[in-house]
Amino acid sequence: MTTSKRIESVDILRGITIIAMILVNTPGDWGHVYAPLLHAEWHGLTPTDLIFPFFLYIVGISIYYAYKSKPNTLSTYKKVGIRSLKLIGLGLFLNVFTPLFPFIVDLETWRIPGVLQRIGIVFFIVSLLYLNCNWKQLGAIIATILIGYYVFLGFVPLPKELGTPTFDRAPNNWANYLDLKILGKHMWQHDYDPEGLLSTIPSIASSLIGVLIGKILDRFSPLKTLVFTAFGLLISGYAFSLIFPINKAIWSSSFVLVTSGWGTLILAVIYYLRDVKQYQFGSIFKYIGTNAITVYFLSSFISKCMYTIKVNENHNIHSWLYNSLFFPENMGPKLASLVYALVVVFVYGYLGYLMYQKKIFIKV
Repeated sequence: MTTSKRIESVDILRGITIIAMILVNTPGDWGHVYAPLLHAEWHGLTPTDLIFPFFLYIVGISIYYAYKSKPNTLSTYKKVGIRSLKLIGLGLFLNVFTPLFPFIVDLETWRIPGVLQRIGIVFFIVSLLYLNCNWKQLGAIIATILIGYYVFLGFVPLPKELGTPTFDRAPNNWANYLDLKILGKHMWQHDYDPEGLLSTIPSIASSLIGVLIGKILDRFSPLKTLVFTAFGLLISGYAFSLIFPINKAIWSSSFVLVTSGWGTLILAVIYYLRDVKQYQFGSIFKYIGTNAITVYFLSSFISKCMYTIKVNENHNIHSWLYNSLFFPENMGPKLASLVYALVVVFVYGYLGYLMYQKKIFIKV
């Protein structure tokens, strides 16, 4: 975000989101994880399911501040395009990178979608919409996406052999069907991808809502509006879930509304405490939030190295460290797994702190 008076609550929420990403992505043992730190199996919502939509929501807020004074010119579009390509490129790099054989890629099965790829695509589309649409048009686009996605997934006929469309994890779910048809083996799992093609469309709505929240934050007295907006999103989202279940895997319309509602409510609380009351809390999250993509990329890159590089016949670096230092047989496997993740979080939190203190801000 670039503004004369930086809204610190946004950086804090961004930092909390990145820390939460690292926490849930780096347990000591994937077989022993507390339920709140796992995604819902299909329909439903856990704290972990809030993390990625929060980040896309914050991307929308950042777009508002970054481009509210930018001219609608070819130069601006070029900057948007370059940044989007960088994000997509970093995501593809993480998918193909192997530390021992960096130039050998299984082109038949390497995963194409991913978190950074989705961020790059969403950033590009939302930035262009923001630069070319007024507020009423942006609101209409959000409504069209959410309603249109529900109608498409629930009522547009599939090929006859697949039967009636469903929202379940099945071949006759449009999101799963298109991913399998277009991506084939280049998916996260054999039957669906949580960052798949069709589900990217409603994720654009998550970020567009963030753009509108940025507009609210830019007002003289935004707190009440934030709270009312949060409850409006939550009520409409939970009501929508009665016909279109909350589901991260297909990024359902109710999921967009509910996660945006929780994001707005949490942001309102942080905004009140930090920006209104000026309480000096959460600075460590602000430090991380100012280098969010860098910290996330490094955590993913290093984690992949630790899972890939062997220490001996029985252990890679990750499993060797976990079993040697965290003693799951004494502490209990779930607690040991959580403690390992918290230590990883501390390491990257300290890295974010050092980068901030040395004024190192890497813009992707």
